[in-house]
Amino acid sequence: MEDIMSLTATQQIIQDNLDYTLFSWSKQKGIAPIAIKHAEGVYLYDHDGKRYLDFSSGLINVNIGHGHQRVTQAVVKQMQEVSYVTPSCVTQARGELGKKLAAIAPGNLTKTLFTTGGAEAIENAIKLARLYTGRAKIIARYRAFHGASYGAMTAGGDPRKLPHDMQQAPNMIHVEDPYCYRCPWGKEITTCSRECVSHIERVIEFEGPEHIAAIIMEGESGTSGCIKYPPDYLQKVRALCDKYNILLIADEVMSGFGRTGKWFASELHGIVPDIIATAKGITAGYLPLGAVIVSDKIAAAFDEQVLWLGLTYSAHPVCCAAGVEVLQIYEDEQLLENAALMGAYMEQQVTMMELEHPSIGDFRNTGLLGCIELVKNRTTKEPLARYNAPASEMAVMNKVAAKLKQLGMYAFVRWNYVFIAPPLCITREQIDEGLAMISEALAIADEAYQA
Repeated sequence: MEDIMSLTATQQIIQDNLDYTLFSWSKQKGIAPIAIKHAEGVYLYDHDGKRYLDFSSGLINVNIGHGHQRVTQAVVKQMQEVSYVTPSCVTQARGELGKKLAAIAPGNLTKTLFTTGGAEAIENAIKLARLYTGRAKIIARYRAFHGASYGAMTAGGDPRKLPHDMQQAPNMIHVEDPYCYRCPWGKEITTCSRECVSHIERVIEFEGPEHIAAIIMEGESGTSGCIKYPPDYLQKVRALCDKYNILLIADEVMSGFGRTGKWFASELHGIVPDIIATAKGITAGYLPLGAVIVSDKIAAAFDEQVLWLGLTYSAHPVCCAAGVEVLQIYEDEQLLENAALMGAYMEQQVTMMELEHPSIGDFRNTGLLGCIELVKNRTTKEPLARYNAPASEMAVMNKVAAKLKQLGMYAFVRWNYVFIAPPLCITREQIDEGLAMISEALAIADEAYQA
């Protein structure tokens, strides 16, 4: 270890974190984290004064932007009154937030169980579906991420679960994805027969519909590559659920609260799920909070039977107070409308970038939830790094990520994907600033292009 006396203040902060804390999803050696001192709007600032444009809203959760002092004030006020009560007690903030969620959720989803985050929301949504139906099986997609607790991790198909394979939860059934850019059935969206849906129906028949509690679908695909559903896909999945009396759980952890230009992405697809599991944007990441929003029919089933669900920090008053204020900020600052407008502008600008960068194979975007997929060749669509690529195949993408960091961008880069999901308060000028950095970094990807 370096002599502590020789370290700068910034180096000391980083070294303390490396020496005494563990980092998610990483080898613990060779990490070079940014030491953040403060943040405001769409920017992060390190202890040496360098500014980073946060083009991924943290982990696609800081929807209102950083450093909004209205949230600080709401949290302080709540803590001055009461910082914690058990979930069997109630607070004004809990009731206000539940009432607001009932107002913005689609259809008849009117009651909420509060959790501590997205994974817990998914876990409890699955448990609730099983309690309500008396069935055990859950159908989910391979290219989906639902959280990192055991049940949520198993429900997702993300390969980060594979090292835990021996411990996966039972009764999770996976289906292929409607990945139109790389259709598993070799079809084109304009002429296909929605094999991605008939495939699900076959799986339902094989597994026995009387044993299936729910199908879980992301409201809009996120970290698996922002895979765009065919326009009628979720409507057809909803129809399958109705046909076989199966619940539909919408994972709106990432796609909720304005990220797609609507309160919930389900609205874009014209469906009403039976259960929404959500988190992230509910407090814009300022404090941990998740929610399971259920239909009045499901809620009524537990009027006379025990709801066997619970968490020590369920409906934490300080987190609920943050949620109430954040939801008001969305409205006051018209962030949903801005997400839709800036998303359209982003698509226009990236379309122009495609003319300059042959390595851009596809750009998929909804509101401000987008992803550039990089390829070695547009005709063959060979990815610059394949799904679940080992470190040995990530050399080019690692250089792209390093270049973005050097240029002053905090971005989420994974496999052959560069994600674009800035805070919903972003302006055109800031989008231009970010895309200029990405364009410069993509020159590295272009060098690996094989015409």
